[in-house]
Amino acid sequence: MRKLLQSFNDLKIRNKFLIVYLLSVLLPIIATNSAFYIMTNNRFVEQKEIDIELVLNQTQQDFRYLTDQAVGLATTLYLDVRLYDFFDRDYLSPIEYIEAYNQVLRQYNTSTPLYNTIQSLNFYTENPTILLSGGVAALTDDVQSNEWYEGMKEAGQPHAFINLETDNDINLSIYTELDYFYLYDQYEKVVQIDMNPIALKQAFNNVTLQGDLYLIDQDETIIYTNNNQVDWVGDRVDFDEEAFPDHYIVIKNVLHDRYFEDWQIVAVVDSSEFTSELIESSQFIIMLSIINFILPTLIIVFISKSFHSRLDKILHHMKNIEKQNFEEYPYIKSKDEIGQLTRQINRMTRRINKLFNEVFRTNIEKKDLEIKEKQAQLSALQSQINPHFLFNSLETIRMRSLIKGETETANIIENMAGIFRNSLTWGRDWVTVKEEVHLIKAFLEIQAYRFGDKLAYSVELEPEIGSVKIPNLSFLPFVENASLHGIEPLKDQGTIHISIYREDTFIIFKITDNGVGIPPDRLALIEDQLENEQDMGENVGIQNVYYRLKFYYKDTFKFNISTEVNEGTTVNIHLPVESN
Repeated sequence: MRKLLQSFNDLKIRNKFLIVYLLSVLLPIIATNSAFYIMTNNRFVEQKEIDIELVLNQTQQDFRYLTDQAVGLATTLYLDVRLYDFFDRDYLSPIEYIEAYNQVLRQYNTSTPLYNTIQSLNFYTENPTILLSGGVAALTDDVQSNEWYEGMKEAGQPHAFINLETDNDINLSIYTELDYFYLYDQYEKVVQIDMNPIALKQAFNNVTLQGDLYLIDQDETIIYTNNNQVDWVGDRVDFDEEAFPDHYIVIKNVLHDRYFEDWQIVAVVDSSEFTSELIESSQFIIMLSIINFILPTLIIVFISKSFHSRLDKILHHMKNIEKQNFEEYPYIKSKDEIGQLTRQINRMTRRINKLFNEVFRTNIEKKDLEIKEKQAQLSALQSQINPHFLFNSLETIRMRSLIKGETETANIIENMAGIFRNSLTWGRDWVTVKEEVHLIKAFLEIQAYRFGDKLAYSVELEPEIGSVKIPNLSFLPFVENASLHGIEPLKDQGTIHISIYREDTFIIFKITDNGVGIPPDRLALIEDQLENEQDMGENVGIQNVYYRLKFYYKDTFKFNISTEVNEGTTVNIHLPVESN
C-alpha cells in the first residue's frame, strides 16, 4: 500500500486529475448507466413475459370454460338412464321408435343451442331396430376402426379428439361410451359431442398478444395456431421449440385436465417486436449518460487547468532558483494553498538572498575544520601504541625464556610482540584478511594464557579470502571487547567463536560469545552514539573502527550488534569486496 501511494505521489498533477476523473467520473458513469440500462431491459422483458403469461392464463380459462360445457353435457348424457333405455330397446315398428325419439333425443337436440360451445350432438349404436337419422348413426366396423374410437376405449372416460383432416377450423369432439348402467348392455352405444369451432377460435384470437398462440396435444402435435404461416391442417405438424431463434420468447402453459392430459397452450413472441419501446427508454438513458459525462468532464478540465498552469509556473521558477537566480515569483493573485505556497517561496527567496554570502562560506570553512579535526583524532588514536623500546624489550625477554626452556611464556611474549609490531607499522591502512586473523589469534592466545581454562575460542577462515585487503584493525577491537567486557565478568567458562567467509560480494565477519551480554539501554546508547558521532568513552575502539569503515566504504558496508543479557553477544560486519 505504501509503494502504491508513493507511486501515485510521483505522478504529475495532470495525470492525477486524469486518474481521479477516470475512477470517480467516467468509470462510475459507464458502470451505473450500463447497470441501469441492463436492469431496465431485464425489467422490461420480465414484464413482457408476465403479460404473456397473463394472456396464456386468460386463453386457458376461456378454453377450459368452453370444454367444460362439452364435458358437462357428456357427463349428463352418461348418467341419463332414459338414453340407456332408448338405445337398448328393440322397436317393433318405426312409429314406436319415432315416438320414443321425440320423447328422449329431441329434448337434447332442442336444448343443444343453449350451449354456445356445442355445435352438434350425435349418437352411434349397434341396435338394428333404430332408424339411422336425426343424429343417430350405426356403430359399424368402419366406425370402430377410427382413431377416436380406439382412444375412447383406451381412456375409459370422455375422450377428446381433434380431426386434422378437415378445413382450418378446430374440429374438436368429445366421445364417451354409455356404459354406466350395466343392466343396459345389450347394444353398444357412443355419444359424440362436436364443439363449436368458431367459439374455440375466438378463445385464441380475441386476445392481445404481440405473437402467436399454439394449441398442442400430448404428442407435441399442433392442433391449432393463429399463425397463418404454419400449415397445420392435414398432415401432422409437430411443435419444435428449438426451431425458433434465440430472440424468440417461448412460454408454455400445461392444461391440467384429465380429458386433455398433457395438452399445452404455447405463446411464441418475437422479442424484436419490443425494439421500438426499448429504443425510447434507451434514448433517455443515453441522454442522461451524455449529461452525466459532459458536465463533470468540463468541471474536471477547468479545475485541472487551474492547478496545472499555476504549478507549472511555480516549477519553472523553482528551477531558476536552483540555478541561483533568486528572483521573486511575480504571479501572486490567488489566496488558496498554491497562492500561499508562492508567498512562502518569495519569503524563502529573500532569506536565501540575505544569508547566502554569510552562511555558504561559513559552512564551507566549518566543514573543512571538522574534516581536519577527524583526521587529527584518527592520527592521535593511531599514535597511541608506538613504543619501539617496548618491542625490543619483549623480544629480549622472549629469547631468555626460550634459553630457559619456558616455551609457553616465550609464545605469549611472541604474540604480544606481534601485536606491538603491528602498531609500529600503523601507517599501513590496508592489510590482508589473513594478516588480520593472525593478529586476532595472537590476541586470543594471550587472553587464554591470562584466563586459563576460563576462555575457549575458535577461528574459522575460508582460505579463498585470505588475500583480500581490508582496513587495518577492522575486526580486532570487537574481539577485544568480547574478551574483556563479555567473557572476563563471567564466573563460568567463556567461549568466543569467530567465522570469516564470503557470501556473494561481501566478506562476512561474525564473532559470537556467551558472555554477560549488553543491557538493552546500553545497546541503544551505543547505537545512538555511533549514528550521531558522539564520544563513546571506553568504547572508543569500536567507534574508531566504525568511523573508518564508514569513511572507506560509505553506506555499502553493514554493521549489526545482537545481544541477550546473560546469554551473549553477536557482532556481524559485511564488507563489500568490489570496494577494495
